Amino acid sequence: MNITSLSNDPVEWNDIAAFLAIARHGGLSAAAREIGSSAATLGRRMRALERQLNRELFVRQSHGYDLTIDGRRLLADLAPAEAVIARATAPDPQGALPVVRIAAGTWTMLALTDHLTRITGASPDLRLRLLQGEDVLSIPRREASIGFRAKRPTSDGLAARRLRRVTFAPYARADAPDAWIVVRADTRSARWVAERCGAAIAVETDTPRLALDLALNGAGRALLPTFVGDAQAGLGRSGDIIEELTHDQWLVTHNDDRHLPEIRRALNRIADIFG
Repeated sequence: MNITSLSNDPVEWNDIAAFLAIARHGGLSAAAREIGSSAATLGRRMRALERQLNRELFVRQSHGYDLTIDGRRLLADLAPAEAVIARATAPDPQGALPVVRIAAGTWTMLALTDHLTRITGASPDLRLRLLQGEDVLSIPRREASIGFRAKRPTSDGLAARRLRRVTFAPYARADAPDAWIVVRADTRSARWVAERCGAAIAVETDTPRLALDLALNGAGRALLPTFVGDAQAGLGRSGDIIEELTHDQWLVTHNDDRHLPEIRRALNRIADIFG
């Protein structure tokens, strides 16, 4: 769709929307109620649009506004575009529940999945979109609504809440070999193992979650957060807590978003679980 004016200035979408409303209702009063304007304002805008396009679009009569031939042509040109815009801006057909996007690493996401109904509510009042990955998604760029961090963020515009203290220790089955399951990922815990395991490597993986499965299968020992390792019935600690990996966990959102009802509910519920 290409609408050009006599002066080659682009036609404002608000004026196009006003034209469509008047064409639908056949008059100014009903169209004004639809778009939240006044009839007098719409009348002025349509006269200005006609001058801009150098076309007479309406026959103004006592009973309302009838379309001229040029008006009907313009309506025929705009109708497909209006239908496309209506489809693109229609509410989510999956329902009216607001979506909260939560980004977390493998281990925190694993713990989150054990508490989904506590976050969504027993009668859900929000829908979660879980974004798992070791890369930190940007809250300022709205790549996620809520994120977990290993340290308090310093960027402007972010709100943070301290959660639990996270500790790490090696875990293994009693019959597992004295060798490491090495995760080839860019995380502090993975680097700690890679720097110290030497030749005592049982198996390597690029997926942190697979390291837990391998440990449960007796392939070797894996370095895990204690909130994950202690919850595994088949595993026991095979060493002390690694103090240098201990850190506070922070719950982060954008300062402009933290008062939105769905974000506030999710933040409070997560804090109740992990605080």
